[in-house]
Amino acid sequence: MSEAATATVFALDIVRPGSDVVVRCRGKLVAGVTELFYNDVRQTIPGAKRVVLDLTELTHMDSMGLGTIVRLYAHSKSAGCDLQLINLGPRIRQLLGITNLLAVFTTIGETGITYL
Repeated sequence: MSEAATATVFALDIVRPGSDVVVRCRGKLVAGVTELFYNDVRQTIPGAKRVVLDLTELTHMDSMGLGTIVRLYAHSKSAGCDLQLINLGPRIRQLLGITNLLAVFTTIGETGITYL
């Protein structure tokens, strides 16, 4: 996948308020962008007490995206960091429910909830 095509598929913004990290995800978390996503988020884990993945603008996630979030969860736990999800859209919530992962992740709110 070309860099131009990758840029239109998925984007993220990372904000560090204190010891927390908020990662705002936009677009489609699919094969081809997952490794970049993993590396960017993984680098924020050392020194963070909590990493919040804000999925408000995430429109689609395939099995590679799901696997990447599970990898981040495992990495954060081993580093003593809490990985949390916020603002799950209906499709993402359904995917996590079908795979029985909804109960694994800490979800801290729905659209409109302030988390900072």
